[in-house]
Amino acid sequence: MKPDLYQSPDYYQLDDLLTEEHKLIRDSARAWVKKEVSPIIEEYAQKAEFPKQLIPGLAEIGGFGPYIPAEYGGAGLDQISYGLIMQEIERGDSGVRSTSSVQSSLVMYPIWKYGNEEQRNKYLPKLATGEMIGCFGLTEPDFGSNPGGMVTNFKDMGDHYLLNGAKMWISNAPFADIAVVWAKNEEGRIHGLIVERGMAGFSTPETHNKWSLRASATGELIFDNVKVPKENLLPNKSGLGAPLGCLDSARYGIAWGAIGAAMDCYDTALRYSKERIQFDKPIGATQLQQKKLAEMITEITKAQLLTWRLGVLRNENRATSAQISMAKRNNVAMALDIAREARQMLGGMGITGEYSIMRHMMNLESVVTYEGTHDIHLLITGMDVTGFSAFK
Repeated sequence: MKPDLYQSPDYYQLDDLLTEEHKLIRDSARAWVKKEVSPIIEEYAQKAEFPKQLIPGLAEIGGFGPYIPAEYGGAGLDQISYGLIMQEIERGDSGVRSTSSVQSSLVMYPIWKYGNEEQRNKYLPKLATGEMIGCFGLTEPDFGSNPGGMVTNFKDMGDHYLLNGAKMWISNAPFADIAVVWAKNEEGRIHGLIVERGMAGFSTPETHNKWSLRASATGELIFDNVKVPKENLLPNKSGLGAPLGCLDSARYGIAWGAIGAAMDCYDTALRYSKERIQFDKPIGATQLQQKKLAEMITEITKAQLLTWRLGVLRNENRATSAQISMAKRNNVAMALDIAREARQMLGGMGITGEYSIMRHMMNLESVVTYEGTHDIHLLITGMDVTGFSAFK
C-alpha cells in the first residue's frame, strides 16, 4: 500500500484568509482522508463499490450538513468550513464527496429550509450522524437540464398522496433510507416529498457499468402507486425554485470539491516530475513539464480565490445563483484540464490505479455534467450578464 504523501498547494498563502477554526476543520478532514480513504479508494473504485464503512467517519468530520444548526444535530459551521470539508473529501474521491454533498445540500438542506419542525426533528439528527442516508430525486429519464418538464406526479387521495414516476442518475439511491423527491401535483405545481424505504411500490435499482464515480452508488427511484403520508410533504416552499435552491448549495460545495481533485492531481504530477528520470535528469527540469506545472498551480490558485470570495458572499447571504454557477463551471473545467495534463506527465503510469489521476479524471467527467452541465452553466452566466435567456 503506497503511503499518502499529499501536500496541499497554497501558492498565494490563502491560509492567511482562514480562521483558526477553518484550518482545524480542514486539517481534521485532511487527516481523516489520508487515514481512511486513500488506503482503500482504488480498490473500491476498481470493484465499483461504495465503501459504506466510511459513513461514520464522514459524519465525524462534519461531512453531513455542517452548516445545519446544532439544535438539529448539525455542527452550525459557516459556508467556508463546508467548502473546505468538501475540498478535502473530493481530494480523496469525487464519489465519496458526492455522498457527502447529497446528504448535506440535497437532503438535509431542503428538510431544514422547506420542512416543518416535526420533519426537522425526525430526520435531521439521524442524517447528521449518518444513521440515516438520503438521496435527492429530481432528474428523470427524459428531463435532465430541463427539470421543469418532469412527469413524476402525485395525487391527493384524501388521507395520503399517491406518487407515480421515475428518477434516474441518483447518488446514494441503492442504499438510501429516505429520498427527497420532487413531483408535480394535480395543478402542475412542483413540491418536495419525503419518501421512505419500505413504502410499498418504492424501489431503487442500482445503475451498473459506470466508468465514472465507480466508488459511488448510483441508481434509479421508481414510484409505482406509492402511498406517501401527507405529513411527508415539505410545506414551506414549492415551485421549481425549491429544488434549484438545493442545487445552489450543492453546486457551491462542488466548486470547492473540484479544487481538491485538481490539487491531488497537481501534487501527484509535481512529485512524479521530481522523481522520474529521462535523458539523465528529472522530467521536472524540462521546460514543457515546468510549463504544465506552472499553468496548473496558476489555475488552482485562481479557483481558490474564486471560492473563498464566494464563501464570504454566502456567509453574508449575498451570493447569487449565477455566481455559484460560474464557480461550479469554472472549477470543474479547471480540474478536468489539470487531470488530463497530469495524466500525460505520468505517461503510461498515469492510467494505472497506482496513482489517483485517472480515477479523478473519470470522476470529473460526471461532475462536469451533474447539477448543471458545463454548457448550461455558460448559458446561466450569459443570461445573467445580458438579461436575455437562451434556453428557449
